[in-house]
Amino acid sequence: MRRTRLIITGIVIGIIILIAGYIFYEKTFNAPFLDDKALKDLKTSAAEQNELAFMQPLFQPAEYPEKDPLKNAYFGELHVHSSLSFDSYLFGNRLTIDQAYHFAKGTSMENAIGETMRLTRPLDFVAVTDHAETFGLHELCIDSNKSEATKEFCERFERPNLNFFLELREIGEQRPMVNPMELNESKERARFFSNMTWDKIVSIADEHNEPGIFTAFAAYEYSPVLPDSGKHHRNVIFRNSHVPKNALSGFDALTEIDLWNMLNEECIDQCEFLTIPHNPNRTWGLAFASHTIDGDAYTIDDWKQRDKFEPLVEMYQVKGSSECSIGFGSTDEECNFEQFFPPCKDDIKTGCIAPTSMARDGLKKGVLLENEIGFNPLDFGMIGATDNHNSSPGDTEEWDYRGSSGAFTGPAKSRLSTGSRTTLINNPGGLAAIWSEENTRDSLFDAMQRKEVYATSGTRIRLRFFASFDYQSNLAELDEPIETAYNQGYPMGSTINSSQNKSPAFFVLAEQDLLDAPIDKIQIIKGWTEKGELNEEVVDVICSEGRVINSTTNRCSPIDTKVDLTDCSFDKSRGAKILKTLWADDNYSPQQNAFYYARVIQNPTCRWSTYDSLRYGVEPPKDYPATITEMAWSSPIWIKN
Repeated sequence: MRRTRLIITGIVIGIIILIAGYIFYEKTFNAPFLDDKALKDLKTSAAEQNELAFMQPLFQPAEYPEKDPLKNAYFGELHVHSSLSFDSYLFGNRLTIDQAYHFAKGTSMENAIGETMRLTRPLDFVAVTDHAETFGLHELCIDSNKSEATKEFCERFERPNLNFFLELREIGEQRPMVNPMELNESKERARFFSNMTWDKIVSIADEHNEPGIFTAFAAYEYSPVLPDSGKHHRNVIFRNSHVPKNALSGFDALTEIDLWNMLNEECIDQCEFLTIPHNPNRTWGLAFASHTIDGDAYTIDDWKQRDKFEPLVEMYQVKGSSECSIGFGSTDEECNFEQFFPPCKDDIKTGCIAPTSMARDGLKKGVLLENEIGFNPLDFGMIGATDNHNSSPGDTEEWDYRGSSGAFTGPAKSRLSTGSRTTLINNPGGLAAIWSEENTRDSLFDAMQRKEVYATSGTRIRLRFFASFDYQSNLAELDEPIETAYNQGYPMGSTINSSQNKSPAFFVLAEQDLLDAPIDKIQIIKGWTEKGELNEEVVDVICSEGRVINSTTNRCSPIDTKVDLTDCSFDKSRGAKILKTLWADDNYSPQQNAFYYARVIQNPTCRWSTYDSLRYGVEPPKDYPATITEMAWSSPIWIKN
């Protein structure tokens, strides 16, 4: 079955991405194309926004901590697109990969319609992940020897046009996976130009990489598409500049298994890679299924490949949270946080959450596989990202959200349009946080491989999570508990063996993002198998202001904090700056295969749609929450029997 799909090599203008882009465009935007007048009108509207309607934080310079064996927390972005991505360019973004790195280091920029984008604090690391399916397009379009047909294509490419999308969709329907550019250019020329783009990406990453100050990874996105705007994409991150000659795209590798096999063959000597799937919520159940995009069943060797090369999952980004969904064994109310799709019902297969779509479902399946095949290939760590197409990595602060797709998700008036559900349901995306000895490629890559990482919804909460069967009872009361936590236990991302006569204890510590709201509480989520059955449990383990946890519900009472929706100010006196505790799982049994992860919930602040409402001078949308409780999710710790 795998070989029934058409293998296409060379430059990939990305009919796949065009189809997906069309669907997104059609559902979100009304104009067939942006002519000069339309673009001018958008810029005029952006210029009229009231950017002084609320307080904006002052820029904070970067900090460069010394190398620390107990690890520093580094915040960054491993999934963002520059104008090198075909869809990004079509949506009006003209900001380059070089400008994306400068933005990450603190330079402000204007988006396609003139809105200013800026970070309050620079990032520590970035991987710009443009679609490999589009590599070579820009180089080909400026080549003097291109064919007349290619010249015409390139001219149309310069301006987003709905009719262009429709034509390409029709071609795709008639001839699946056909690349119209390959009808006009040889595969050899296509590959030549594609490699030019890849060489440029690696070179620019090297230029911006400054050990100890800022880390830039050579990377790209592998982007096969699914029906109804689904995605089964992966970001490919390399340890260093020793990379394969070709950036393997969805036209080279038909499935994820092909991708791992081909990368493993071509990534030799000092070359190392890992892949990170994203948008599990939009994979129509493929994210954690037991078969490939082509329906081929995973073999034991395939699971081993996944276990080796895919240590992380991007579980939060602009297209929603992929932590969990109500149903499929979960009644966790926090699963409703920034949800994009409903659970699947009846025979519906797309546009919904299947039982193997979400990260928690994948973690549960992993402990089942441990019982079946002797190892857990889904013992992944969790990170966040933006996936924005504005060349603005890490632009996750709610007040600075400018949409994610160039000219078509701005200005504020457009983002708030009640007819643009796809725009309103989006969010600014999240961040990846890495606990690493120092800010270098090797140290950060090692940390990603051992899964000592965590995800945030955009805030910079500092989250520690450890487990042991031997922790001293007063660990949380120590002035400096981290060294003891490492010496007597294991950090997030670890797998430890069960104990026959002890219960595991978990040390968790969360520190407030000092430029954001205080912390409300910390929860621990447990999933396990027992007698062949899957189970899960969510427990509040410590709550701010000394609130007592109800022993029946495992919850503390809600905190009553206020957010002033007229200027988005919030009560800084409620909640906690630091929460830490040692929690023992008294319900643990040595017969359980289990995973545990920590979730931190912040006090409410304004959602981006409320900030835009203030800019535009209207009431916040009625069908969307005016506030958001930002979160952080640790990577799990596994206990195997």
